[in-house]
Amino acid sequence: MDHASIAAARALADPVRRRLYEYVAASGDEVSRGGAAEALGLQRTLAAHHLDRLVEAGLLEVALGKTSGREGPGSGRPAKLYRRAEREVSLSLPPRDYELASRVLADALEQHGAEEAVYASAREEGRRIGGESGGRPLAELLEERGYEPESGDGRILLRNCPFHSLARAFPPLACGLNVELLRGVLEARGEGDARARMDPAPGRCCAVISKNNTD
Repeated sequence: MDHASIAAARALADPVRRRLYEYVAASGDEVSRGGAAEALGLQRTLAAHHLDRLVEAGLLEVALGKTSGREGPGSGRPAKLYRRAEREVSLSLPPRDYELASRVLADALEQHGAEEAVYASAREEGRRIGGESGGRPLAELLEERGYEPESGDGRILLRNCPFHSLARAFPPLACGLNVELLRGVLEARGEGDARARMDPAPGRCCAVISKNNTD
């Protein structure tokens, strides 16, 4: 049993902590105690208490920084800033290790040059997902699948990669799978003005969805 994951799940059982975690995660940036308290209508001391409990549970990370935007003498003391932790948390009862299985399969596929078959299967699975999505907005579907979409400048950026650990170990295979999966979704939904493409950048998914044929 993974005691760290149990502790994380216990921390999120508190509704205030869950709201704070979701706010920090959705911000995509570092968040101050005061900013979180104001955004959620909480007392600053209460927000600080729960944010620190989330750090103890390994769900958030903390850094020190100036919130005034000024540096040097007279700029004030550094404040605690919170961001989502890099480590993944999962809880499965009874215990399962799907990540190990995915790594073994990915390694075998790369060794035997079966990437194209994987991409074809991913596109077909994307068509299935897109075909079953009904009339729901694309952003809602992507959110449901864990991508954390963020629209802007004619693009949909995906702040989270659902295949993050696999993409770190097998980037060409996992990122190619990801893009083909999204292409299948867009195709099945008839999203003719959108296309999925590879555009890796730090802190987000390797795939980007361009709208209205915007590069």
